[in-house]
Amino acid sequence: MDIIFDFGFFGLLAIFVIVFLASAIKILREYERAVVFTLGRFTGTKGPGLIILIPGIQQMVRVDLRTIVLDVPKQDVISKDNVSVNVSAVIYFRVLDAEKATIQVENFMSATSELAQTTLRAVLGKHELDEMLADRDKLNDDIQEILDSQTEAWGIKVANVEIKHVDIAESMIRAIARQAEAERERRAKVINAEGEQQAAAKLLEAAEIMAKDPGAMQLRYLSSLNFIAGDKNSTIVFPFPMELASMVPGMKKDK
Repeated sequence: MDIIFDFGFFGLLAIFVIVFLASAIKILREYERAVVFTLGRFTGTKGPGLIILIPGIQQMVRVDLRTIVLDVPKQDVISKDNVSVNVSAVIYFRVLDAEKATIQVENFMSATSELAQTTLRAVLGKHELDEMLADRDKLNDDIQEILDSQTEAWGIKVANVEIKHVDIAESMIRAIARQAEAERERRAKVINAEGEQQAAAKLLEAAEIMAKDPGAMQLRYLSSLNFIAGDKNSTIVFPFPMELASMVPGMKKDK
């Protein structure tokens, strides 16, 4: 009877020891840290590897130090030029201080997400639509800088922000297409006008040169005759200098 009693006692003791060790021994991976509280008070950060806690007296909060990819839901943004767009983004951040991330904010994931949404709307609302489409790198840097400065108190480092999509209403897309077409036509007209202006300037310069040197005019006549002859025309018009009119019988030079 005593043997049975002793076996039962030691069995219960063994079970108690096993449960105690299971509750006391924790294993943390390389990228994890344990924020330890003793009777509710912060007493340090432990890990990685094997750590021992006193069951019932000490508790821990496990914190992941790896980079977290957070999708920011689509946000309705009114641009500076009063265009309504839907913008989505992605944020890359990581916990640098496990103590602050646990104590200073209730849920750092939710807090960072909400802060990213409000910051995205605030920053993009200060820019026009063309800037949203063309200057994404600058906007990404602005948003990242603001988020990083505000999450520093939570022990969080925002490494990068990327604007993924800027969705525009169908009617606005058609308006932008018409605007782009009008801009292309305007540029074409400007280029054509500049070409006409340059050509007129060159013609005027050539006319002044030929007016100063009659021989240059004769060379131009000969060049024109050579061009006409090359086109296989049946009729060739020869320019007749008016200075020779007085030398031909029956012709007089008008005064």
